Amino acid sequence: MPKMIYVGLPVTNLAVSTQFYEAIGFKIDERFSDDTTSTMIWSDTITFQLQTHDKFKGWVSKAVVDARTTSEVLLTLSQETRNEVDSIVQAAAEAGGKAGTRAPIDMGWLYNRSFEDPDGHMFEAVWLDMKRAGM
Repeated sequence: MPKMIYVGLPVTNLAVSTQFYEAIGFKIDERFSDDTTSTMIWSDTITFQLQTHDKFKGWVSKAVVDARTTSEVLLTLSQETRNEVDSIVQAAAEAGGKAGTRAPIDMGWLYNRSFEDPDGHMFEAVWLDMKRAGM
């Protein structure tokens, strides 16, 4: 099995959150989804598990924070082009998220914009020109 990352996120409305993540390009994996969890695939090695608060609380020993008022994580999704950065941020806004939670960053070789999901989880969409970045 390749090394993978599974991101668990507590959500207040599973149906709304599932629709949001589908709108920004995730695919649902029905095999591991039910009325408490939507397993959302970003890539072959990155999966998000959206979980109701009650389900999420079963995995952690700490209180679940309100991501609208407390920063718990910043998630960055790489994009193939600058246009894809703009597209995912626009899709996030149209699907009930919040676009532009800070000013865009444009360094020529790096383009980065921000958005939040309906629960306030913070994201960045980033495009990098690896050749121009010297990598």
